[in-house]
Amino acid sequence: MNTPPITSHLVPEHARMDTVDRILGIGFVLKFEPCLYNITGQLSSQYTGGYWEIHTLSNGGLWMNPRTKKKFAVRCQNGFEGTMSAEALGITSCLYSYSLLSFETGTFAETMAEHFQWLRAFACSHPDARAILSAID
Repeated sequence: MNTPPITSHLVPEHARMDTVDRILGIGFVLKFEPCLYNITGQLSSQYTGGYWEIHTLSNGGLWMNPRTKKKFAVRCQNGFEGTMSAEALGITSCLYSYSLLSFETGTFAETMAEHFQWLRAFACSHPDARAILSAID
């Protein structure tokens, strides 16, 4: 059985808040976003904040990345060291955040576990898949 490829779609400016509210609810602002920015700073000392783009996935997932063409030096606790595009760093940081938040209790934790799986499936076909998967494994 052929599974269609997972596609990613940039959320337009006017739809950002409705999209994250529909997909992650208040947990986006209270838990996910702060966790994401903190983890990104831990992964790359070159990350100093900025505007993030929001993307939805055809499988139901959501991910974000810093809006920049800049490359980031990344160092992970698992020993991975390398350079990543803003997209790859965003995917990696989202995966770390989803994983960390999935260990809480309740429905939000279950949602985080689902989003980890959906984003990981997309990451496997991303042009920077090797770096992303090396950083999270």
